[in-house]
Amino acid sequence: MRLAIAAAFALATAPSLHAQAVTPPPPSPAPPPVDYSTAMPIDGSWSWSPVAGGSAATFVNAAGMPQLTISCALPLRQVTFSKPASGAAPFLSVWTSAQTRNLPASYKPATGRIEATVGAYDPLLDAIAFSRGRAGFSIAGQPPLIVPSWAEAARVIEDCRA
Repeated sequence: MRLAIAAAFALATAPSLHAQAVTPPPPSPAPPPVDYSTAMPIDGSWSWSPVAGGSAATFVNAAGMPQLTISCALPLRQVTFSKPASGAAPFLSVWTSAQTRNLPASYKPATGRIEATVGAYDPLLDAIAFSRGRAGFSIAGQPPLIVPSWAEAARVIEDCRA
């Protein structure tokens, strides 16, 4: 009789299989938005060029090293931001004078760059094209990249909408 009671008690108190399932950790939170309205853009220049399936604008620093590429994949109607990175990060934070957004990002080990993509008609692109003097791009663990607002980025955006 005691064995039956002990067995019944063990069954009643055993955790369910559902409770034993391993749950994945929650995704990393996006970094908080930062205001770069008084930050100085780094020295460098933009260039625009046609590329297979669209166009691209690349910002190079004063040493001639590419720091940011904004490219259009015209058949997909998508604009991709590509920035050098030392490793993976879940988000690419984009700041403009009118809007800030954390974009889901992916790291490309073969190129050492982090990329984020938006649709060609995303309002963030208009905010970049019309930002007052600068736009900021940042990922966790690296200093922000503040670039001047020049026409080349706007041209890529318009190319993608044509």
